[in-house]
Amino acid sequence: MTPPPPPLLLAPEGKTLEFKRDLSSPRNVLKTLVAFANSAGGRLVIGVDDARQVLGVADPLDEEERICNLIADGIAPRLVPSVELLSVQRPGMATATVLVVEVFPSSARPHYLNALGPEQGVYLRLGSSNRQAGPDWIAEARRAVAGQVFDEQPMPELMADELDHDAMARCFGAAKPLDATRLQTLKLLRREQGRLVPTRGAVLLFGRQREQHFPDAWVQCGRFRGRDKVHIFDQQEIHAHLPDAVHEIELFLKKHAFKSARFGAMQRQDVWSIPLAMLREAIVNALVHADYAQRGTPIRIAFFDDRIDIESPGYLLPGMTVADMQSGVSRIRNPVIARVFRELGLIEQWGSGVRRIFAEAAAQGLPEPQVTEIATGVRFSVLLDAPHLTDTAVRIENTLAHTDEQVSEQVSEQVRALLQYCAEQPRSKQELLAALRLSNAYMNYKRHIVPLLEQGLLALTLPDKPNSRLQRYRLTPQGRALLESTQP
Repeated sequence: MTPPPPPLLLAPEGKTLEFKRDLSSPRNVLKTLVAFANSAGGRLVIGVDDARQVLGVADPLDEEERICNLIADGIAPRLVPSVELLSVQRPGMATATVLVVEVFPSSARPHYLNALGPEQGVYLRLGSSNRQAGPDWIAEARRAVAGQVFDEQPMPELMADELDHDAMARCFGAAKPLDATRLQTLKLLRREQGRLVPTRGAVLLFGRQREQHFPDAWVQCGRFRGRDKVHIFDQQEIHAHLPDAVHEIELFLKKHAFKSARFGAMQRQDVWSIPLAMLREAIVNALVHADYAQRGTPIRIAFFDDRIDIESPGYLLPGMTVADMQSGVSRIRNPVIARVFRELGLIEQWGSGVRRIFAEAAAQGLPEPQVTEIATGVRFSVLLDAPHLTDTAVRIENTLAHTDEQVSEQVSEQVRALLQYCAEQPRSKQELLAALRLSNAYMNYKRHIVPLLEQGLLALTLPDKPNSRLQRYRLTPQGRALLESTQP
């Protein structure tokens, strides 16, 4: 009986594994090895085609020498991988030999192809593909080799009063006075050329003009209809100090979620249609681990019908994989920001946030969150369990969805305001539009009142006389139940 193939040959291609038919395209082989060395390491198997058929190499010893020479001549700084010959028995065929080149995470990053140079020849491993690294990543890799951390670096062109000390005092509270010594301990200030100056981390956290120095240090939030980004329902930009941004993002998510009541043990418990505890952890994780040196991409929060995606700029740190994150392995990109978040109680324990998210999803019976490396960084997807939404939640979502395509941030509050206004007594069309400070135009009537009628949340007092001047709009039992269930 032919023994089964080695487990290595059964594994899927990914961040740390790739198969090549032969060495006929040496540059692509070298790109993969460079990407492995700059990322989390990996193994390249030569002698296996795209259909995963083991072809082997014709002259194993010659091919082994050739790959070693290609690496020595084509990659800098010097890379010394492990090269092994692996014999594979094939059903009904002669035994084949494949080459396994194993590359370990390197401390000499960034490695690059000599033929392309140190600026154009650097590659990273993104999923099962190789991607050319940009200048931001190359700079980060060089800082790491020099033992430097981005958010600990001083900004000598700034003064200490560049920081919003009132916001800092509010966040830390009176129990933890922020004198110069404490600010230096937190590495918010550093002594540079005989004076105290803020660090990059301090400016990111509490800078008065943060985005002047870090233009993409803000958060873009969006609520989309359906499961893609075709139809945007609501959007908001958050430019608050990073500790305050956690709360503002949470408010945006709550605005588009729904709250119901659960009664037990003589007490009322509010239950949200989205897992707020998990989302809070994911938001904090994104704010702490974002690569603020990267240009062109803010942190993004996208709320879809079936999930909430939280995207932060910056690839996983070298040596890290998605599997490492899921198992609780953590490396801090921004230790100054992380330390302040921990002091403020936004982080409970170092490196435990992602593990708690997965544990919470399992405890709530929700689908396992998904972590994906994307072109701009890392996407954390919290999957929503649609059956957990109440009928009331679905009705109000449908009501809001029937308003205008370009809806303002206040629309959900306007709907609730109209229902509350009619709860006091029946109102005329003019009174309802005046309450929203809108003109008595047919467009406004169709946009703000007709959807409530269609959803059965409001009803006409004179249904047989729709154009009567005595016509009023009253709250239906369905509308009252919805209003009560969505009270803050």
